[in-house]
Amino acid sequence: MVSRDPPSIHFPTLAAKAIVCHTVTYVLMGALAAHFLNYAALMAQPESGMRPITNPWVMAGPLFQPVRGLIFALVFYPLRSCLFGRKNGWVLMGWTPVALGILSTFGPAAGSLEGLIYTRVPVRSQLRGWIELVPQVLLFSAMLCYWVNHPAKKWLNWLLGAAFFVVLGLLALGLMTRR
Repeated sequence: MVSRDPPSIHFPTLAAKAIVCHTVTYVLMGALAAHFLNYAALMAQPESGMRPITNPWVMAGPLFQPVRGLIFALVFYPLRSCLFGRKNGWVLMGWTPVALGILSTFGPAAGSLEGLIYTRVPVRSQLRGWIELVPQVLLFSAMLCYWVNHPAKKWLNWLLGAAFFVVLGLLALGLMTRR
């Protein structure tokens, strides 16, 4: 697909799609990372500074991701002519949170340039997070750009909408049935 006029994008539609895409990709990549990177053991270590994976706040974390999806929409909406309707708009969209939210945070977060310089956390431990974060951001960006660029694909509305509600419903159900 070559550059074309960006589709007509209204903020409520972009916000809804960003919320759905971010939440679904966040939960998918988080579940894969939790399993393959053994987050339960890592988070259980007292020096990790994190709550255990079984903590109700940790379990509820994905339920708050729609707020982050809305924040992403607030950033992407003013940039919509650069991101949507362009051949590689998703790459620019993905690079934006990677550059600003992972590599160049304003504080010494793990995996950021500041974190690598100023913390005592081993580099290998810091870079482990990139295995989850970068693919999630790229998947989110590709999914959101595709969905926005192809508004006539109604099956995508149904598929991603259903995935969103199933994911959040299962998470809420898991919290309610927890002893």
